[in-house]
Amino acid sequence: MIEIYDTTLRDGTQGQDFNLTSEDKVAIARRLDDFGVTFIEGGWPGSNPKDVRFFELMKGVGLQRAALAAFGSTCRKGVAPEEDANLKALLDAGTPVVTIFGKSWTLHVTEALGATLEQNLVMIRESVSYLKKQGRLVIYDAEHYFDGHRDDAGYALATLEAAVDGGADRLVLCDTNGGSLPKEIAERIEEAVSRFSLPIGIHAHNDSELAVANSLAAVEAGASHVQGTVNGYGERCGNANLISILPNLVLKLRREQKQRLDQLRSLSQYIDERANLQPNVRAPFVGEAAFAHKGGVHVSAVNKRPETYEHVVPESVGNARRILVSDLSGRANVLAKIAEFGQDVETGDPAVREVVDRLKELEHRGYAFEEAEASFQLMTRKIRGDYQPYFLLHGFTVLIDKRDEDKDPRCEASIKVEVGGEFEHTAADGDGPVNALDRALGKALTRFYPSVADLELSDYKVRVLSGAETGTASVVRVLVEVTDGREVWRTVGASTNIIDASYQALIDAIEYKLVKDQVPAHKPAGQNR
Repeated sequence: MIEIYDTTLRDGTQGQDFNLTSEDKVAIARRLDDFGVTFIEGGWPGSNPKDVRFFELMKGVGLQRAALAAFGSTCRKGVAPEEDANLKALLDAGTPVVTIFGKSWTLHVTEALGATLEQNLVMIRESVSYLKKQGRLVIYDAEHYFDGHRDDAGYALATLEAAVDGGADRLVLCDTNGGSLPKEIAERIEEAVSRFSLPIGIHAHNDSELAVANSLAAVEAGASHVQGTVNGYGERCGNANLISILPNLVLKLRREQKQRLDQLRSLSQYIDERANLQPNVRAPFVGEAAFAHKGGVHVSAVNKRPETYEHVVPESVGNARRILVSDLSGRANVLAKIAEFGQDVETGDPAVREVVDRLKELEHRGYAFEEAEASFQLMTRKIRGDYQPYFLLHGFTVLIDKRDEDKDPRCEASIKVEVGGEFEHTAADGDGPVNALDRALGKALTRFYPSVADLELSDYKVRVLSGAETGTASVVRVLVEVTDGREVWRTVGASTNIIDASYQALIDAIEYKLVKDQVPAHKPAGQNR
């Protein structure tokens, strides 16, 4: 079994735009513990107040499966370990594990540290020995090991010897600059495994887009300890991505691991949510697009044998298959998509061809249904005759009035609708024209359909498309995301007028809510229900 050492809370937070509070870090540590990583590196307690607070908070948290590690450097040149402020902070953190890094590259020893090569070996040996005497499990990270070995192999190995002499429990070879190739990684790992009896680990960075490949190469060469971060966050181009490493270990290399792969996607999304970042839709294994099929030939094959275009079972990593519909779609896509909605349809149903043709026509006009599945479902229902309108529009007006240069413009929308033979004419203000229109629609329809009041506009995106086919009037595509507190869905509208495109998307969002809740449409008095 490979030890998984997570450094999201330390190395990950060095990444651009990746920021966590102390409380976020505690919550993530709990989640990582539940997921089953072996070690959780919490931070560098000697470097900043946030990490000091995190380790204080963690003293009241009982981890069940993982061991918490504090991270820092060896003692400073000319300072005895017992007098070194950094090592004192590591011990004060109160963690069962301490990870320290030392210099493996002569360039760093002489230039960065300003020390002699022998002084550096003493710093490594004595720092490890001191921490071991305090009862800690000590992991030694050999910083810049591969660059150092390339420059002076004998000295790089001597630094490992110094850590072993001090009593280190793990030796971790770090590709700190992220510039090494898998073959070199494997050779250095094999050398260390043959030379030392303690577990050897790998810490890879992704500057050459090889951090995952290098970590797997290290495992195949004998490494039994892998360091990385969730989603590959980290300094510069990031660290080795544990979300990709783990399924490759289990599903490809057939290694037994205690981590639950079926929680992989939820863990990935949880970290993004805590950091207030958008998930990468194209992330291998866990992204929305990881098992998304768009081409008709692909969909037809996947419907028969999923392994034709899927390298693993989506559910094994907590994901699910998605069938996309677009102008590239054929009958197979449409049939599969309609089936997802729980609608019964025969393979030879002529409505399927009509849906395909209509889909291609609308996408040619600027619509896009890949992320607007609610609009697609409404379209299929209309074509198949399984739909009844909930209201009729008798017009809307949107006003934007700006009277003061220093104030925002005032926006107001009025709308007139007919529901079951009754008319409702109402108006509403808003923070902008679309917000005003959304409020007016909700105000007009809630009297007839109370559940419309549950709707909340959670996202609104506009894309201006090329105007080559429509002269100077570019087509605007609007994608709306709506929630009723239980589910989230997206709808689309397209027009040369942004307000009209927004109206189309908003109407679909409301009607989808009524359809999914099976709300009966109001009909004029005297009409059969």
